[in-house]
Amino acid sequence: MKLSVMSLQEVDYIWMDGKFVKWKDATVHVMTHCLHYGTGVFEGIRGYGTKSNLYVFRLEEHLNRLFNSAKLYFMDINWSKRDLEAAIIELLRKNQIRETCYIRPIAYRGYGVFGLNPFGAPVQVAVVAFPFGKYLEAEEGASCCITSWRRIATDALPAESKACGNYINSVLAKMEAVKNGFDEAIFLDSLGFVSEGSGENLFIVKNGTIYTTPVYASILAGITRDTAIQLSREMGMEVIERPITRTELYCSDEVFFTGTAAEVTPIVKIDHRTIGNGKIGSVSLKLRERFKAIVNAEDKKHRDWLTAVY
Repeated sequence: MKLSVMSLQEVDYIWMDGKFVKWKDATVHVMTHCLHYGTGVFEGIRGYGTKSNLYVFRLEEHLNRLFNSAKLYFMDINWSKRDLEAAIIELLRKNQIRETCYIRPIAYRGYGVFGLNPFGAPVQVAVVAFPFGKYLEAEEGASCCITSWRRIATDALPAESKACGNYINSVLAKMEAVKNGFDEAIFLDSLGFVSEGSGENLFIVKNGTIYTTPVYASILAGITRDTAIQLSREMGMEVIERPITRTELYCSDEVFFTGTAAEVTPIVKIDHRTIGNGKIGSVSLKLRERFKAIVNAEDKKHRDWLTAVY
């Protein structure tokens, strides 16, 4: 299996604080507070290109989480959620993006002060959107390892906030996995229970029941995770949120990731141990196909999750 690097495909414009700026001109000062201290929050959102339109998936929920993340860090965003929704749609139109894409809104402490007290630094906002395909090329399933780095504890940093600084934890785990020949890393939390991937939530299947790690396991409460839980229950499958041990991972019938970039990605090996029969399981496959039908507007249910661009 091949790991796809999240490469950037340049487009014409980036939205920065109310203005459409040329890609090459979308710059910040080297003394930007976020660059030095990680004082920013962001979202990862997918747009799905179909024959009829481009649809942004669960835009409202993503913007709600962006504002909640900002609230935790006392960042007052000077744009409303509706403003940013309109900016995202207009940016996609202005760049004439019709294929499947990745959308990255970010609010960050800009140039103004130096030091750990960020309150003098302005809160700036930008939105980038560019064509993007698959993050994990997992046609036959992903191979993962348990990283030696623990997931940040919720009493050290708010793991539920999608904050820039949090992700250096994920970068360490991802580099360790790649250096050791794996596609992705899986974190344990500070108590030794399973947490999540470097940028994905995690589910296991055992005897027909789906289990996923709870919010208090230092996870980001994923929007794709919430989608997977809802769709699974609609299809008659039981989903239980509870702590999961490392041993349970190895002995599961199926394991899969969910995430904006990863979508629904089955995992077939962990620490060189084969999961189930080593093939993509029926539950993972069924959920992945239902998810695809939803985001591609082929399933009439949950059309309220899709925002049409054109």
